[in-house]
Amino acid sequence: MQASKRVQGEPAFLLHHRPFRDASRILDIISPEYGRLALVARGSRSAKSRLRGILRPFLPLRLSWVIRSELGTLTGAEMNGAPISLHGDALMSGYYINELLLKLLHRHDPQPEIFTAYMNTIENLAASADVAIPLRHFEMKLLRLLGYALNLEHDTEMRKPLRSDTMYEYRVEQGPVPVGDRKGPMVFSGQELTAVRNEDFDLPEVLSCAGRLLREVISFHLGGKELKSRKVLLELRRASAMRSP
Repeated sequence: MQASKRVQGEPAFLLHHRPFRDASRILDIISPEYGRLALVARGSRSAKSRLRGILRPFLPLRLSWVIRSELGTLTGAEMNGAPISLHGDALMSGYYINELLLKLLHRHDPQPEIFTAYMNTIENLAASADVAIPLRHFEMKLLRLLGYALNLEHDTEMRKPLRSDTMYEYRVEQGPVPVGDRKGPMVFSGQELTAVRNEDFDLPEVLSCAGRLLREVISFHLGGKELKSRKVLLELRRASAMRSP
């Protein structure tokens, strides 16, 4: 039998939770030293549980658990800082990056840099007037740390630096390829791709290009898995636009 491993007071965030048996929950969490993992929080749905107000997303936590297989058991939880308050688009964006991590990260794979980037992004979502900016920064960094960094420096045919006045089609498995057509969902000028590489997201046109590019690249790496949070956010935005005069 595999020996049990006990972990005490590990910084963590809750990404997702679901009911388990009568009054328990299964928690999907991320921590810097242990990566993404699943824990059973026994009795945490009980009205008398002291954990009811603590085990929620976007709250910095310190968790303790014991584990000897894929599924561990929570043994303690406490707050590790002030709650991060997200509302509206910021809240839906937070759920989006939670879902992104659930689908792209392998379990039990320590990713301290991704944990730090996640924590900083949640804080930035709460403070930003335009949530798209911290989201694009996070997506770029996440892809890079997972080994899926975008090639935004040279074309993949001639291996030459991108020319600002040349149009390129970005092919996920290759990179930018020069094309004559100026239209297409993944067609960009060299100037646009260079601005995305530099993360000049304060410029609305660059932010728009980054959103179009990253949406396709991330969808490719998700392998057809649908992000429910993205679908809900788009539906809310469409409804809001229809209500506008």
